[in-house]
Amino acid sequence: MKIAITGAHLVGKTTLAEKLHESLRDYIHMPEPYLELEEKGYLFSEMPTVEDFSIQLDHAIENSSIDEPDVIFDRCPLDLLAYVYVIGGSEASKNFYMKVREAMTEIDLFVLVPIENPDLIGCPENEFPDLRKKVNDLLEEWMEDFDVETITVTGTLAERENQVLRRFLELEGE
Repeated sequence: MKIAITGAHLVGKTTLAEKLHESLRDYIHMPEPYLELEEKGYLFSEMPTVEDFSIQLDHAIENSSIDEPDVIFDRCPLDLLAYVYVIGGSEASKNFYMKVREAMTEIDLFVLVPIENPDLIGCPENEFPDLRKKVNDLLEEWMEDFDVETITVTGTLAERENQVLRRFLELEGE
């Protein structure tokens, strides 16, 4: 099963992906595109740009077609499309939409990690809280547009992990 952890920044996606990988040892953990690209030497702007997110989006689309049956993705193309849309508008994102739609057919389970109320992690002013909120709201709206099994997780890390593992077991049993 291919599992994509999705959400805006600073909501706990990476922590959840790493925790799930501890429980699902046979799974490959695909790090967030930002981290992979940074490791390869890409220098991101201090202020987020459409170009930065477009490069990450292309990378995420490429990763989604990995020829492995059991993968946990920390981020997916839909997250990055939301960032491109919020920063650059519909014109900047329209060229990616069909590619993202195709890439999403590779995913078996979306795990949406939303901003909770109260916010469990918080977002300092220098981490672009308005961008975070807009991307969160857009992802919550867009999730319905894709024919992929989706679960929204809330609570502590242990609660989030249990929610995903319960749904995982249900899907494995089907």
